[in-house]
Amino acid sequence: MTRDTVYDVMVIGAGFAGMAASLFASSRGLSVAQAGTTGGIDFSTGFIDLMGVHPVSEQRRRMRPWKAVEAVVRDCPGHPYGLVERDELAASINEFTAFLAEQGLEYVGHDDRNTCVLTPAGTVKRTYRVPRTAWNGVVALEQKAPTLIVDFHGLKGFSAKQLMQTRKDSWPQLEAVRVEFPAGRGELYPEHMAWALADPANRVRLAETVMARAGGAEYVGFPAVLGLNDPLKVVTHLEELTGKKIFEIPTMPPSIAGPRLRGAFDRGLPAKGVRTLSQKMVLKASAADGDMLRFEVGTGAAAVTVTAKAAILATGRFFGKGLRANRQGMTEPLFNIPVVQPRTRDEWHGPDFFGPQGHPANMAGIEVDSRLRPLGDGAPVHRNLFAAGAILAHQDWMRMKCGAGLAIATAFKAVKELTG
Repeated sequence: MTRDTVYDVMVIGAGFAGMAASLFASSRGLSVAQAGTTGGIDFSTGFIDLMGVHPVSEQRRRMRPWKAVEAVVRDCPGHPYGLVERDELAASINEFTAFLAEQGLEYVGHDDRNTCVLTPAGTVKRTYRVPRTAWNGVVALEQKAPTLIVDFHGLKGFSAKQLMQTRKDSWPQLEAVRVEFPAGRGELYPEHMAWALADPANRVRLAETVMARAGGAEYVGFPAVLGLNDPLKVVTHLEELTGKKIFEIPTMPPSIAGPRLRGAFDRGLPAKGVRTLSQKMVLKASAADGDMLRFEVGTGAAAVTVTAKAAILATGRFFGKGLRANRQGMTEPLFNIPVVQPRTRDEWHGPDFFGPQGHPANMAGIEVDSRLRPLGDGAPVHRNLFAAGAILAHQDWMRMKCGAGLAIATAFKAVKELTG
């Protein structure tokens, strides 16, 4: 194990919150080390939700996300959005998406309302920001314009016919077609297809195949396989070749949207000076000289020790290994921070396994003070330890449809507090 230099911030976690924290900290001139394994960002739909459903128990879907955030803060004591001002929340989303645009992933949306986008099942999702490559689909959906949805022999998890059947009553000019992919047969995978379409010759063949079936369609929608690092370039080229307005629809997870986001941060964060310890877990944390913290990262010959003046805990819940569960309850394994949770295992469950209201365990997590510092016995666990994202208690990001917004906003706030 090698001893390392002292960093201003150690970011623990590599999901939305961890990536956002590294971005915001490095953009403010801080030296940053980041460690974490595959997080929720890798399974993202590519959409950035701010707030889509409230109250969860009523499944009330919201088109006005800012009004919904106000209602959540009012109705749900302890929700992390209550620790973030509206201007901070807006600034965090803008800074995050500006970075993605610099990396070739432009995002668009309305300032004051959610956008309705198609899902691979043909349902409609409300979200705050969508990739530019999906925007023509938003317009086609709003106008119920003549549109052709394309899928491919061998691609699982995306059926143009199913999507069309789901929407046919409200969208009569929606058609579906299945074609051969121009660069491969048999079982197809989104990432391989995306790489194949980086070749302009494959795009030409795809355009020729689709144009033979497009008829009078004004819009053509594809599963989100149109390029990995520069999908807008692929979309623009297909529009030039076909004369149609092209858009993408996310496939079922794991889709290409996650690798695109991951790739943007893998390219952009090191360029901003962030030391990324990819696919390495922080296994131990301890106090170091003064108010600093020391971390043991990774195992074997590749293990390193990182010392930092501050840290941001962004390990998520169970998927990111930020929380663990056993027969006795839930624990936070790295700092042994108390976890807010139902008193007994019996209270984890409800009579409806897929009940839309969720279960009390869905609100579990760590509590923080007004500066987002984790609490133990009513006081901060460490004066320079902060937390962000899904590990925070009193929120059900999945059912509230607020996951990315919550992660980005609390990361922004945590960086602001540690630099304040």
